[in-house]
Amino acid sequence: MGGSRHVATSSTHPGDLHIPGSHRFYCTAPCLSWRGGVGMRGSVPPPLIPVSPSSLLQPEPLLLAPSGTSRPAGSHRALRGSLERESFKPSSQPEEPKHNRRQPSPCPRSVVEAAKAHPTFGELFQFATPVLMWDQHFSPETWNRLKERHVPYGWQGLSHAAVSSTLRLLNASANRHLFDRRRFPGGCVRCAVVGNGGILNGSRQGEAIDAHDLVFRLNGAVIRGFEEDVGTKISFYGFTVNTMKNSLIAYEEYGFTQIPQAEDLKYIFIPSDVRDYIMLRSAIQGSPVPEGSDKGDEPRKYFGPEASAEKFKLLHPDFLHYLTARFLRSELLNMQYGHLYMPSTGALMLLTALHTCDQVSAYGFITANYEQFSDHYYEVEKKPLVFYANHDMLLEAELWRSLHQAGIMELYQRFQLENALHSAITPQPKRLAPGQDKWEESLAWRRNGLN
Repeated sequence: MGGSRHVATSSTHPGDLHIPGSHRFYCTAPCLSWRGGVGMRGSVPPPLIPVSPSSLLQPEPLLLAPSGTSRPAGSHRALRGSLERESFKPSSQPEEPKHNRRQPSPCPRSVVEAAKAHPTFGELFQFATPVLMWDQHFSPETWNRLKERHVPYGWQGLSHAAVSSTLRLLNASANRHLFDRRRFPGGCVRCAVVGNGGILNGSRQGEAIDAHDLVFRLNGAVIRGFEEDVGTKISFYGFTVNTMKNSLIAYEEYGFTQIPQAEDLKYIFIPSDVRDYIMLRSAIQGSPVPEGSDKGDEPRKYFGPEASAEKFKLLHPDFLHYLTARFLRSELLNMQYGHLYMPSTGALMLLTALHTCDQVSAYGFITANYEQFSDHYYEVEKKPLVFYANHDMLLEAELWRSLHQAGIMELYQRFQLENALHSAITPQPKRLAPGQDKWEESLAWRRNGLN
């Protein structure tokens, strides 16, 4: 374990750094583009200790550990043995909304109805939290509040001009809502969120996915050649500029050579860095990027020549803060490089759908038996899922399982029979304990630790 270490980029998860000898990867803040296989900037940390699944929901504010903070004494694995169930009261939300614009759904079983009926999720979900940011949200009060928070939860370190000039362009009615409900006369909007997990390879879920009213895809969303498994429909494409560009590099060999483009397709920007605001502004204006690491880049090659403000959605920093604080507060936040942590792109897209759609189905997301499948569905040879220092995929897996069990969403799951035949002699993947809601249990543990 001793001696000097070098850093290598990951071909499976672009923008992340693999520390040889470690099961975790390191991602610079934020994950940056890679040129010639070398990170543009960022220091190399020591190897990170693998982290067990955790849910550390705490009262506001959401504090990010500064660089140099050491891991707290004691492991989460050790604390698991002393968990005690108790009633849980969620933390307060970032900003109290004036009113809830979400109308009652005519669906027989909607996300809102199922969430409100659940003892834990009924308190966690705050459907009045603004999902998108647009021009009327930008005010001196908002600027002063969000400039105190690190991206993606705020604007700390970002220039007023970069943020304001972008938000002023998001002035169309389409920028206020993810979709127009008037397009769905039945009133029940069914959404599918398609991750890129290997569980979809050979799944034949394409027809079921396309049967939804709206379909979310993200990052390296390879479709050609996998239509039977993942479908062809796409309503929203979610990304950060970093994940978008690095997906084009890392997944080119699998056929991902262009960002999806279609007349009715909308793009969801995740504001993880100033470059997201600058790229969005240039995309709306139809001009080259004027500054920063993407200077000279042509947005039209990503979003098409006719892209206008109506094509773009920007997730609200308050929404990202709320999602992380209430649903995905990871133990990684308390580690030395906790300031790099944020939920994965897939997690943010799925939680966005859960706050806007009436019914939600998730495909290609991590499940308890993830080790049975390749990292991505389009890989010819099986590649293991690798965990990275800037995401907590096991925590996300616990959340998806809990939401599925609560009837709030449908999680596509699959068990390979050939693995079951060898279960007696082959060590099985670490599974979430059946019949035990570990996500709720971890909330109770965290609440108990704060009293």
